[in-house]
Amino acid sequence: MNVRRLIPTAATAGAVALGLLAVSACSTSDAAGVDGDGKLKVAASFYPMQYLAEQIGGDNVSVTTLTKPGVEPHDLELKPRQTAELSDAGLILYLKGVQPAVDKAIDQTSVKYKVDAATLTKLEHFDTAGGHDSGHEEAGHEEAGHEEAGHEDHEAEAGADPHIWLDPVKYAEVAKGVGARMEKADPDHAADYKKNTDALVAELTALHTDFEKGLRNSATKTFITTHSAFGYLAERYGLEQEGIAGVDPESEPSPARIKELQTIAKEDKVTTVFFETLASDKTAKTLAEDTGLKTDVLDPLEGITDRSKGDDYIEVMRSNLAALQKALGAK
Repeated sequence: MNVRRLIPTAATAGAVALGLLAVSACSTSDAAGVDGDGKLKVAASFYPMQYLAEQIGGDNVSVTTLTKPGVEPHDLELKPRQTAELSDAGLILYLKGVQPAVDKAIDQTSVKYKVDAATLTKLEHFDTAGGHDSGHEEAGHEEAGHEEAGHEDHEAEAGADPHIWLDPVKYAEVAKGVGARMEKADPDHAADYKKNTDALVAELTALHTDFEKGLRNSATKTFITTHSAFGYLAERYGLEQEGIAGVDPESEPSPARIKELQTIAKEDKVTTVFFETLASDKTAKTLAEDTGLKTDVLDPLEGITDRSKGDDYIEVMRSNLAALQKALGAK
């Protein structure tokens, strides 16, 4: 997770206070948490949560997202209007640990249904350079279809990697939890939410199968990326992620890290340095030039823009798969 900029506490508190005042000025003609058309109001923190809300909610929900296209989620500064949207929602869907300002604002709302995606699956810790912490075993991923009961009752573990949406299996686990919460928040449309959840899980399962087959045989298992966001994806499919500068895509790597990556690239037959759409590609291109490697996009899917290689989560993930297959020499 990129933690390079945190919103000052005073500023956040001020935004929350103004937002709550704004709520009192809003029309009271609609039922709490429901819009004028009778749709459940869902506030999503950023794109991966928005996508879940839209796919599962379908025509029965009205979704607003706090992070607009092109905005780096970690840098989001909440406006009073956005805080008002949170307080007026019937359900809030977010991922604790990605956006501290959002987490703080949500804590101060009285909305009944606050769904933290981080509690709907198991989070893990990864070395910021791409390795997996020795305290966790990969074997747990073999039980991909097994739901781990009770996650919703626990806080997300501090310091854990939040990029769960980049693993289709974990994302499917989250989808199931979100669907169940929507059923509780809006029981009149529970059957629709269940049907939509099942359809989304099936689509994510198919995506997982394609990744599994597409990356099974390759010339190398190592890839280099500016942003160490792909720990779950790498572990799921037996790959090794090497981050240029850890979790911060805009920080400058040390000379020692550059030298280390040059050695890794040579020894592991790395062909490509990946960068992303919402952060600078300067570091990746510099490393690629110094090591004679190619560059390409591996999108962490924190937002969709006109630069994204696809119009939604599934399309961009399939573009990521194609990019990895090419870079790793998959057969």
